Amino acid sequence: MEVKKLEKIYEGKAKIYYRTDRDGVLIQEFKDHATAFDGEKFAVIEGKGYLNARISALLFRELKRRGLENHYVDDYDDKSHLVLELKMIPVEVVVRNIAAGSLVKRLGFEMGKAISPPIVEFYLKADELHDPIVNRYHIKALGIADDDTLDELEVEALKVNDALVEVFNKASMKLVDFKLEYGRARDGCVILGDEITPDTCRLWDRETDNTLDKDRFRFDKGDLIEGYRVIYERLLRVVYS
Repeated sequence: MEVKKLEKIYEGKAKIYYRTDRDGVLIQEFKDHATAFDGEKFAVIEGKGYLNARISALLFRELKRRGLENHYVDDYDDKSHLVLELKMIPVEVVVRNIAAGSLVKRLGFEMGKAISPPIVEFYLKADELHDPIVNRYHIKALGIADDDTLDELEVEALKVNDALVEVFNKASMKLVDFKLEYGRARDGCVILGDEITPDTCRLWDRETDNTLDKDRFRFDKGDLIEGYRVIYERLLRVVYS
């Protein structure tokens, strides 16, 4: 699809969005910025934006192939996608398959314990409040979404989880946990937006449990680009095999 990049409409910690000359289609550009702990830790890491863009494109295309609708339209360039413009629902949907991170700290789960069925959590997207965990009652009281929408988010997130667990397992990785963001398209349908990258997923090597995701940057567990490149190369072999 030939499009012209117009004005910047939003810049976040990891991505920039631009309007285009195609109604309802935006450019989503991935940055080389790495942040952690509400921006307290920051670095510019060359190649991160490219790898995140490539990984997210692979996964969104695979989800579409499996009938799971999302905002990805096409590649724009090596670091950018063409995506549908959505009215985002300000809630992060987190799915947890293996105990790690805040689940261990908050609830005392044993690190690395498999969780079945997976746990679904909601977090309010609010940087100034540090994205707190919320339940249905909070979300409804804030006027963000009703029960039907929350049911839909939970069902769709678990479908995505099933697909991604299978893909990553074939690529010799464990999908520990991940977050998704959804929005409404112009027809009112709720579809998956944002990104699916090692920034938003915890991914461990299936044999060694070595960290391959952004925890390498958060907790100094190794070279971030090396981990992201391993993820990308393994996914390439699986998706195009």
